[in-house]
Amino acid sequence: MGTILRHPAVAGQFYPRDPVALFAEVQSYTLPSTEPSAALGCVVPHAGYIYSGRVAGAVYSRLALPDRYILMCPNHTGRGTPLSIMSQGDWETPLGKVPIDREIAESLKERFALLTEDENAHSTEHAAEVQLPFLQVRVPSFRFVPIAVGTSHYEALEGLGEAIAEVVAAQAERVLIIASSDMNHYENDRVTRVKDRKAIDRILALDPRGLFEVVINENISMCGFGPTVAMLTAAKLLGATSAQLIKYATSGDVSGDRNMVVGYAGVAVK
Repeated sequence: MGTILRHPAVAGQFYPRDPVALFAEVQSYTLPSTEPSAALGCVVPHAGYIYSGRVAGAVYSRLALPDRYILMCPNHTGRGTPLSIMSQGDWETPLGKVPIDREIAESLKERFALLTEDENAHSTEHAAEVQLPFLQVRVPSFRFVPIAVGTSHYEALEGLGEAIAEVVAAQAERVLIIASSDMNHYENDRVTRVKDRKAIDRILALDPRGLFEVVINENISMCGFGPTVAMLTAAKLLGATSAQLIKYATSGDVSGDRNMVVGYAGVAVK
């Protein structure tokens, strides 16, 4: 059996297919930081780069980026199992191949039985893929674990976060936990900013249960609230004491259309 290679699903749609153009675009969003700081986790958006690239780039510019990552994203496609992990192979982007961190992936599966080995959930999902070029431009060599989150059961999300904290704590090297998420979808700019602020306030308070409840109760269509709940749970167990909103925008800031927008927030958890 050959090595599993996950080909890019949204190159030429969410970001440039040409590697030179892709590298240049990512560089334009990731300005060098004079004092990058280490973080335990972060929230970054995953729309087309024209809309969310500046927010994602601002996060990756501020952080001291390690060589190992756990990258959680929502499952937009509905394919695969509720908590789908890949534990071997490589992911390809126009900038080259990125290996999966098999050691961390296997440890996560051992500690959390709800995690299922499932390539299908990842095959056409964009939300993890669009993060990789940002890391490829900034980090010479790295490994990551992709997890697609398709459940909204709080206990499952909390359990995933607890397992991640255990595994990360056992590593000799630093691991960054990335939650890939856009914020509220397809309402007007004013409503979206109000809703997003409510969710962001819970993230900044390091309150995973509060985030879960405000998203459900206020009907905030934050697609990656599950990954964010799991990330916050893990980060708190790993000793996080603060979170910072690095950048916020809506698609209306680019398109000029304020009637129907998507919100994007970039947050670092330390």
